[in-house]
Amino acid sequence: MTNTHTTAEKVAIRCVQIMGDGTREEFEALVHPDAVNRESAAEPPAARGAGPDAFFASAQWLRAAYTEMSWEIHDVVSDGDLVVLHTTMHGKHVGTFVIYDADGRPAQAFPSTGKSFAATQTHWCRISDGRLIEHWANRDDLGQATQLGWAPPSPAYLLRMQVATRRARRDG
Repeated sequence: MTNTHTTAEKVAIRCVQIMGDGTREEFEALVHPDAVNRESAAEPPAARGAGPDAFFASAQWLRAAYTEMSWEIHDVVSDGDLVVLHTTMHGKHVGTFVIYDADGRPAQAFPSTGKSFAATQTHWCRISDGRLIEHWANRDDLGQATQLGWAPPSPAYLLRMQVATRRARRDG
């Protein structure tokens, strides 16, 4: 039984890590065709579906805004098919980060600040047949926003956000 938990834990850990560096092939190998990401509400429409393509779209969305993404794994707990990871995500904000409304339209854009961040996250992963089938997370978004200068924004950054949001809506 320990071996099953170890395998599930390894799959969960790698599924978080591939968001920063995984290939489409790795997503296909590790993400179940019916997998759902319960955290995709603010993501682009391509990331809101199921399976490897949706998870890869989430990764592409993150990679467009952040480089040097990595997840430091602090704790791993598993119970049956459920694995919980306590992590710190590290990255550098180098591109515009766009969040989307319920209809999949750009709602807000945060232009690059060039700043690095480290934000704690907890990832909940359900594993089935050796692949991720369900994911949800708790993230310290306020801590990340504060480190990146999004909150509280300076007047100059507010103006940059308005311009970036208009551009994202026009291009989106």
